Formats: sequence, C-alpha cells, structure tokens
Amino acid sequence: MKLVDLTHIFSIHTPGWVGYPSPKLSYFQRHATNGIVSQYLETPLHAGTHFDGEMHIVSGGKDMASVPLTTLCREGVIVDLSDEMDDWSVIKPKQVTDRMEVRQGDIVVFHTGWHRFYNGRPEEDEERYFLRHPGGDRSLAEWIVEMKLAWTAVDCGSGDHPMNTTIRTKRPDATREYEKRMGTKVNDVWPEDDLFVMHRVPFRAGITHVENLGGDVEQALNKRCLIGAFPIPIEGGEASPCRIVAFLDD
Repeated sequence: MKLVDLTHIFSIHTPGWVGYPSPKLSYFQRHATNGIVSQYLETPLHAGTHFDGEMHIVSGGKDMASVPLTTLCREGVIVDLSDEMDDWSVIKPKQVTDRMEVRQGDIVVFHTGWHRFYNGRPEEDEERYFLRHPGGDRSLAEWIVEMKLAWTAVDCGSGDHPMNTTIRTKRPDATREYEKRMGTKVNDVWPEDDLFVMHRVPFRAGITHVENLGGDVEQALNKRCLIGAFPIPIEGGEASPCRIVAFLDD
C-alpha cells in the first residue's frame, strides 16, 4: 500500500483565511536555559489544511470531537478537474460525474490545481489562491447532500467561490476585477442571500469539508481509494488543523 499525504506543510508562513490572523510559533523553554525545548502555538483553526466542523456554520451543530472515525476514514474519489479550472471557475456536479463514478456515502476530493499557488509552492501567489480560486455553487452543494457524501475536500482556500463569500466586501478591488472580467455584477451571479452556500447547505445536512488540501495530491488523481482525515478531536471546537492521507493499492 502506498500512502500519499494530501496535507500542506504548516509553518509561521501558513496563511489563515482572508482577514484571519497568522499562526504564531514561539519558544518558552530553550536548551541553554531549561535543558529542554518547549514551544507555544497560537493559530486560528482555519489555517492550513483543516477540517471544518458542523458548528462552524450551524448553531448548535456538532463539534470536532463528535465526528466519528467511520466518517473521517472511508472510501472515496479524488477527481481531477484542473483542465477545466481558471480564475473564478465554478465547479459543477456534471464535471465530477463525467470523470469518475461517485457513490452514495463517498468522500469526494475536488482537485482544481489551485494548490500550486499556495504559500511555499513554486508558483506561490497568495492573492490568486484566496481571491480568484474556483468554487462550488448551489447545484454542487445540493448534489453533495443528494449523494449523502461523508465529507468533501478542495485544494483551495474555501469550498465556496470567493465571490460568494465575504471576500467580495473585504477585497472590493477583487470584486471589481471579477465584474470587469465577467461583464456582470457580482450580485447577479451570486445573490447575497445565498452567501456561503457550499457551507450552509451541506453543513446543515451534517456534511462538512476540508479546505486547503494539497501536499502530494497529484500522485493520487482520478483514484478510488481509502481516504483518511485526522483532525484533533477538540471538544467545543468548530474546526481543526488536519492531516489528510490517501491510501493507494500498489
């Protein structure tokens, strides 16, 4: 069996989501003074490769400690969509099902190719990564629920299209660029009352997702395999940094 790590390296350079603080890693014991090294990590839970919990969106929703291992680790597919993806592309269900068979209860990983712009990658471009990545719309969100998927993952900063998040107001320059490129107003494409639809619709059905997936994902494209997510089971936690692994048959 071959193990493929689908996790980005975590460091002080790891970005949180737009507007979130960056991680802080510091020493509080050193070899010279204490004879041992100990460190302190302060980080938003939505930094790096991370697993969103239900309570991130749903008031009264389940925390990270409530996610069973049978949900976190099971069979699924890693679907390569990168040849159809460009700045602000929309991921549609048919793009997925045309390429791979998806079964009810699967884990589905959407590979857009955007992980190549993540911090520390050779093509690093933090603005393009967070402000212009592809994302799902209502049709994809409803398909996820219809298929009763275990969870989904995307190699982008959010499962939602950036123009269907608060980025549209946090970075109005990106919104203006989008409207110029598309020749239409952002509200005409992404109604404000449908904001964060890829979070709100699946999460309310108990189906959450992983964001900022990456690592060596290109070694596992278009594969059906066992996929495992290993977040910290934080009681009261609405998300968690997470390691994702694909287990491939040799």
